[in-house]
Amino acid sequence: MKNNIYLALIHYPVYNKFRETVNTSITNLDIHDIARTCLTFGIRKYFLVTPLASQQEMLNRILAFWNTEAAIKYNPDRNQALAGIAYSPSLTETKKTIFSQEKLDPVVVSTTAVIRDDQTSFAHLKKELITSERPCLILFGTGNGLTEEILTESDYILEPIQGISNYNHLSVRSAAAIILDRLLSEK
Repeated sequence: MKNNIYLALIHYPVYNKFRETVNTSITNLDIHDIARTCLTFGIRKYFLVTPLASQQEMLNRILAFWNTEAAIKYNPDRNQALAGIAYSPSLTETKKTIFSQEKLDPVVVSTTAVIRDDQTSFAHLKKELITSERPCLILFGTGNGLTEEILTESDYILEPIQGISNYNHLSVRSAAAIILDRLLSEK
């Protein structure tokens, strides 16, 4: 599998439960758990996307702590996983960063728990990842998901994860792990 796959956790623009566009807060669990999943599946960089300076400051404090000698000694695996994180103020800036590194625009893949007519299957996207020379940016939304604007501007919208019940509201940490496994696992 190629090694130019990126992940972005979008905190703005996303929907709240009233389908209003909002900015959500970065959470400690999402930082740590998704970073570990990204390292496991060879994701080149994990972007946390929010325009709020206060959220960037909080992220920087958390990452700075895990770069201290005491933290590295206590949990070197955590430090290694968190080294793959980058802050970005917007999706546009995230795509620019990837272009500057790869010299190609990324294929943008949005995820959603909603069933839509314009979605691609895991099998189809996995083939695309193998054959395309372009880097890939997989987007995950916080709150109640990515806005329609982001979904329609994406190259692909991935089909939702379906369990065996009608309940379909996984944590973003769980969804990221399942989706990366389905797309990048050799099994």
